[in-house]
Amino acid sequence: MKEYLSIIFAIFLLSSCTSKKEKITTPWGTTLNTDGTQVVSPSDHFSLDDLISNGEIIMLTLSGPDTYYDYHGRGMGLQYMLGERFAKSLGVSLRVEVCADTTEMIRKLEDGEGDIIGVPLPRHGREKGIGGLLFCGATMSEGTLQWAVKKGSGELAEALDHWFTPDLVSKVKAEEKFILSTGGVVRHVYAPILNAGRGLISRYDTYFRMYSPMAGVDWKLLAAQCYQESCFDPNAHSWAGAMGLMQIMPATAAHLGLPMEMIHDPQSNIAAAARFMAELQGKFADVDPSQRVFFALACYNGGYWHIRDAMALARKYGRNPGSWADVSEFVLKLSIPEFYQDPVVKHGYMRGRETVDYVERIRQRWMQYRGM
Repeated sequence: MKEYLSIIFAIFLLSSCTSKKEKITTPWGTTLNTDGTQVVSPSDHFSLDDLISNGEIIMLTLSGPDTYYDYHGRGMGLQYMLGERFAKSLGVSLRVEVCADTTEMIRKLEDGEGDIIGVPLPRHGREKGIGGLLFCGATMSEGTLQWAVKKGSGELAEALDHWFTPDLVSKVKAEEKFILSTGGVVRHVYAPILNAGRGLISRYDTYFRMYSPMAGVDWKLLAAQCYQESCFDPNAHSWAGAMGLMQIMPATAAHLGLPMEMIHDPQSNIAAAARFMAELQGKFADVDPSQRVFFALACYNGGYWHIRDAMALARKYGRNPGSWADVSEFVLKLSIPEFYQDPVVKHGYMRGRETVDYVERIRQRWMQYRGM
């Protein structure tokens, strides 16, 4: 033990007396930088067995509708979904690193910060400075565009080529189309008003009244949101795992303290959604109180950071970032490359039309309920 400690002390003593450019080789053969971190040669790479043992493959990609985007807390985009299938075929998870452009993707691949470039690149790209890549895997545009790995990753390339078949593209496109359609939520559609003459919106009005003060909204708005989410079906569930009247995701349920065994219970589900709406409104202290509910609804559907990106764009273009009318225009524009690739945007592409429609439909139904 004393001998081992003496070796460790010697290493750090040497590192303190060595210039930053020098390396240290330990008695057990590991090369260290002078700060004690391990040196990894740029030519080093994981074998396929190493990747499988590690349990994870890193896919480098770009933000966009056909590559990768966040949708209701789940990764989407044709290239990402293909990557998921490949990772599943190996029994590992897929981690995504979103890059700013092709140059960054290639640099990260060469530096060992990723395993696969999951964006179709031109195979004749030697003159474009990408001759150091090994093209393999998913193929597009009649073979002119293909994924790539670092040269030297032959086993991974072979596995990608063996896995990919042309019919995969059409299958994944069909899957994505289904998910993005109303068929993505399995639910029974109940009437939006139970009994207008008696002022009854649904069987759950008691809970909407009970928890609306917690949410900081009118109970009829909470009812309108519930109908938009599940059509008042407590057993509704979506492709992404959202469940119950207010379509709460498992991760959100855990965050809110809602046990999974209670997620379909109407009262518990509505109470958790009310807490979440209050939390979301609390994130917009910089917005006029009369506008916060619309920002919260947009976050509930499209995600907090996408809405902050739209606010940043509104500010950049001289509009009011505290007005939903102004910000909603830029939520829509986050589906246009000019805007989702803008430097002020940090979280890329989003399906803005869906989120704007979500807020508007709830607002209109709320007006209808208020006029009962």
